[in-house]
Order: sequence, then C-alpha cells, then structure tokens
Amino acid sequence: MILLQVNGLVKQYGADVILSNIKLEVQTRDRVALVGRNGAGKSTLLKIIAGELSYDGGEIIKPKDVTMGYLAQNTGLETSLTIWEEMITVFAELQATEREIRRLEQEMGREEVFTNETRYNKLLSDYDRLQQTYKEKGGYQYEADIRSILSGLGFPIETHGTVISTLSGGQKTRLALGKMLLTKPDLLILDEPTNHLDIETLTWLEQYLQGYPGAILIVSHDRYFLDRLVTQVYEISNKQSKKFTGNYSKYLEEKAASYELEMKRYEKQQEEVSKIQDFIQRNIARASTTKRAQSRRKQLERMDLMERPLGDEKSASFHFDIDRQSGNDVLKVKDLKIGYANEAIAQHIHMHLTRGDSIALVGPNGIGKSTLLKSIIERLKPLQGTISFGSNVTVGYYDQEQANLTSSKRVLDELWDEFPLKPEKEIRTVLGNFLFSGDDVLKPVSSLSGGEKARVALAKLMMQRSNFLILDEPTNHLDLNSKEILENALIGFPGTLLFVSHDRYFINRVATKVIELSREGSEEYLGDYDYYVQKKAEMLERAQLQQEEQRQPAKVEQTAEKRTYLEDKERKKLERQRIRKIEELEARIMEWEEQIAVLEEKLCLPEVFQDYEQVQQINAEKQALQEQLELDMAEWENLQE
Repeated sequence: MILLQVNGLVKQYGADVILSNIKLEVQTRDRVALVGRNGAGKSTLLKIIAGELSYDGGEIIKPKDVTMGYLAQNTGLETSLTIWEEMITVFAELQATEREIRRLEQEMGREEVFTNETRYNKLLSDYDRLQQTYKEKGGYQYEADIRSILSGLGFPIETHGTVISTLSGGQKTRLALGKMLLTKPDLLILDEPTNHLDIETLTWLEQYLQGYPGAILIVSHDRYFLDRLVTQVYEISNKQSKKFTGNYSKYLEEKAASYELEMKRYEKQQEEVSKIQDFIQRNIARASTTKRAQSRRKQLERMDLMERPLGDEKSASFHFDIDRQSGNDVLKVKDLKIGYANEAIAQHIHMHLTRGDSIALVGPNGIGKSTLLKSIIERLKPLQGTISFGSNVTVGYYDQEQANLTSSKRVLDELWDEFPLKPEKEIRTVLGNFLFSGDDVLKPVSSLSGGEKARVALAKLMMQRSNFLILDEPTNHLDLNSKEILENALIGFPGTLLFVSHDRYFINRVATKVIELSREGSEEYLGDYDYYVQKKAEMLERAQLQQEEQRQPAKVEQTAEKRTYLEDKERKKLERQRIRKIEELEARIMEWEEQIAVLEEKLCLPEVFQDYEQVQQINAEKQALQEQLELDMAEWENLQE
C-alpha cells in the first residue's frame, strides 16, 4: 500500500528555489533515507510532508486513514509532568477504555442489575466489546512497552518519577523520540533521531526500528545506522531528488557507477555531435556535398541531446600536516581518577599511546570521555594518577563545543587573529578549502550554522600543524560528505590520534584501537569498532558459558559428551567466518551480475552493435565476468551445504 507520494514538489523562499521537481514514494514497511549536503533542503522537505510548511508547486498524496508522526531534530519535551506521566498520555484513550471496563464490572456486580436479565445481557455485550477493543489496541502491554522503550533510550525504572523540566536538552530530545515511538504511526518521519544517543542506545534504536511495523522516512548523518536500517535512499542534490535502491553504502556505489555511465554516454554523444558539426562546416558550401551536409544538419536537429551529468556539488578539501614528528612514546596515563569537585566519575584509567596510534575512546554517555580528554589537556585537574607526554609532542584539541562558537568576529578574523603572521591570501585560501569563499569570510562567526562553525574549528586545527590530535566528537554537525573528507584527512594524518565519537562508521574507518571507558577503569581492544563489538560478544558468551558450567552438577561436567569452551568457541568462530564469506560472495555475485547487465545493455545500443571491434571487446569483458560469477557461485553453493 502506498502511504505517501510526492510528485513534482517545488519550494521557494522569495525568488530563491530551494526544492524543484521533488519526487518521492513511501510504501508499507519501507525504510527510506533522505540524504544530501547540509542546506540541501532535507529538513525543509520533511516539514512540508508533515504539514508544517507550505509548498509552491507539485502535489503530496496521502490516504486519509494513514497516520503520520514527525519528529524534528533537537525537538525536546517541555512539560512539568514526570517521565512516566508524560509517556502514558499517549495511551489516554486506552486508559479511558480501561476505566469504562472497570465501571461496567462494578455495574454488573450490583444485585439489581444481576437480576435484570435484559439489562445484564446488554452490559455483558458492551463489556465483551470493550474487552476485545482493549486487547486489540494493546491494553494489556502498553505499560510494558513504555518501560521497554524508556529503558532502551537510557531511562531505567528509577528515573521514571523525574520531572521532565529538570532534565538536560539531550534527555528531553530522547524522551520526545520515545513518545513518538510509542504512538506507532503508519509512517514515522525522523529528522536526525541519532543526535544525543550513545553507541549502546543507537544499537537499541537500530534493532527497534528494524522491527517497526510501519514505514520509516529518515534523515540521519550516521552512516552505520543507515547501512543497518534503510533499503532505499533518496538523494537531494542540486534542488532535485534521485532514488537509489539499497542501503547507504550501496547508494554510494550506485551513485558512482551511474555517474560514470551517464558521463560516458554524454561524452560519446558529444563526440558524435562534434563529428557531424565538423562534417557540416566542411561540406555545406561545396555544391557536390551540400545535400549530404543538409541531411546531416537535419539528423543533428532530430537528435535528443543529453545534458552534461551533474557531479557532486563543491566539497571541502583539506589535510592535516605536522611541523615535526614526536618521539615514539606520545602519551602515558597511569591509574587516573577523573571527576569534578572531588566526586569521581571514573577511575583506574590506564592508557599508553605510541606514535601513529589512532585510538577511539568509547563508553556510555556520562561515563567521563570528554572529562578524560579535558584532563589530558589540563583543562581539568585529575583527582588522582599521572599524565605524561613524550618528547616533541604538540597537542591540537578539537572540542565538540567549538561548533557552538558565539564569537562576534568575522570568519576571516577568527583564523587571522590566531595566526597573525600568516598573509591574508593564505588565510583566505585555507577558508576556501573549507567552503568559505568571497563574502562568506566576512560573516560573523555567531551567525553560522553548526556545520559551518565546525568547519571553522577544523580549519583552525589544521593550521596548528600539531602531531597529536585530541578530538571530541569531530563529526558532530558535519554532513555525510564532510565526514568522509574528514575521515580521509585523518587516515592520512602522519601523527597520533585520540578521539571520542559515537559515529561507528567513522570509528571503523579511522581507529586502529578502541579503548572502552567504564567507572572502574579502561579496557583496550586492538582493532576497529566491529572488532571491539565482536570481542565484547565473545567475552559475554564466555561469561555465560562459565555461569552455565557452574550451575551444572560436577559429574555432568566430567562427561566426555560435553563440548569444552574452546571447542565451542572454535566452532562458532568457523561459523562466523562461513557466514561472513557467504555475505562477501553474495555482494560480489550481485556486483558481477550488475556489471554483466550493464554490458548487455551496451550491446543493445545501435552505435555499439554496429561496431564489430567494440562488440568483441564487450563480449570478452562479459565472458570474463561470467567466469568469475560462476566461480563465486560454485563457492557459494559449497558453503551453503
């Protein structure tokens, strides 16, 4: 069933066209992502669909009985009710039904009613009907649903009596998300729902939304989240929309392949047009060939000329260099206790960073990750322990609050005042690399968007040329394209990195180690985020097996039939490897099939099948791909047995 159709939608602000000819369709249980640069119009489109903004052209079609829930980014609950009182308002109708059921029970228990058969049967019929309605609408589980969602969003039972007005902005935003999830609309529209969520909560939200019974339309800059959730991507670029099938990674592949194919077709046609025009110019004036030239001119007029494919809009471009290398030892943290006013947040923290390390610091919100970074750079004094830097270490620090700069300076002066010996041309060049050109550099910093402020802060960090970068949530406020550019810059960084991030895709690409912070210490894992999750799962599995062994009688433990932990672990390891290999093969098989389909499409083009050499070349490519496909298919079938 189609829940939503957007056809040819246009939105203008004055003379400026924000969106033009937008097309979008959402069907039952669809998982749709809306992607594009900051300022491309994604949030504007969601507000239009939700009925919060008007539009200037096109149409939006939605069946009358379809319910729609919209959560804008950073929307927080503002109420004097407690958490539980606010959440239960979602089920006011169910509670009214419940009260009516109780009333009918009391009524039927009265003697004068019980002895009046007609009246009693009427009440009994009403009672049965209400009971059925109550059951169908989840009357026996709505309180459990509230507890489950609140727990998943980081609000355990002991917090349910907390008055919402006393909470932080991030907590209020999470509660607004929780309330929206409880309403269970047919179409859930979410604008940046992953803001203010730690990794544990993000994982819970992914799993919840994967099983959500309705459709989802979502804007998010969390690529890992999009990869695990969505099955369709609509890109808003150059004021228009384009649909891609698959998750975010598949969208990137399809986008690149589509652009390359369109560009080849365009260049091929341009080459043909150029030849025709050249022939016309050389032959139109000669009596013997003028008719042929006129014929070619008519051929040219009949041609459906392609427009040059639109590539990506302008991207930021930067890299991090250093003035000099540090020694091999960069940072040592021993038995550190951190906190405020003698109240410890975390303790027994140990870290040893060597040159070239790229370490992600992870842990739940409130565990002290930002506090640890500020203690390392001496903005906060540790309560206990030692912090020591190696030789020639120069520190560059990016604070997540830097994206909230309130400076009244112009963008140009914000950098120039910190690097007064640099010529204005160099400062402007750096800002140009971060997409500040022309009059943009004369804007007050306080008037910039979050993403623009983040780019100013990164520009300052780049100019410091430090060999040890400490970054607190560097991807906050950045759009998907800017995140990728930052990742590439950090991957190529010749120094050492220590960073806090909730962006799991970012951690996977940049980190070589993960340090998990808890209240009682720190634990190091040699690998990226996926490796860290795998090791955590293995540790949990081991702990559960040990608990099982302790519960079993001693003589049962000694039987030869019982598989040892190591055997079980090896079996599960081999099974995980088999599943990963199958997934890799399936991805490759899909890729080979798509490439073969593209070649077969080319063979149908008139300009190709009339060219014998080109046909031979394409058939050779197709044969090679077919052979590779058959090899992978054979391996896939073997692994399925």
